[in-house]
Amino acid sequence: MGKKYIFLLMVVMLLGMLVTTMDASQTDDVSCQEALLSLLPCLPFLQGVGPATPPSNCCAGANNLNQKATTTEIRRNICNCLKPAASRFGVHSDRSTQLPQLCNISLSVSFDPSIDCNS
Repeated sequence: MGKKYIFLLMVVMLLGMLVTTMDASQTDDVSCQEALLSLLPCLPFLQGVGPATPPSNCCAGANNLNQKATTTEIRRNICNCLKPAASRFGVHSDRSTQLPQLCNISLSVSFDPSIDCNS
């Protein structure tokens, strides 16, 4: 029961954050909301409260987002969206760097609170 409560709480927090990011720019069909929703299944893994490997729906969302991040501008916009979300949700940097390898993708956008979005 506790895990369900934590997951529900995370979803409510994410939805609340989505409302605050509604003014984020949308470039080439990748909005901040879409980026956050794509990675929502990854949140327990990224926070270190879930299993040691990301679930398949996390990898599918990360792969989908990665495929849409086709230009530097799109990647920068996604990064500027994900960076504050990572800080708000307590994403562990080590987990975010493990995600691409564990999902077998070459992730071009990081979900890391310490990343420089301009590089």
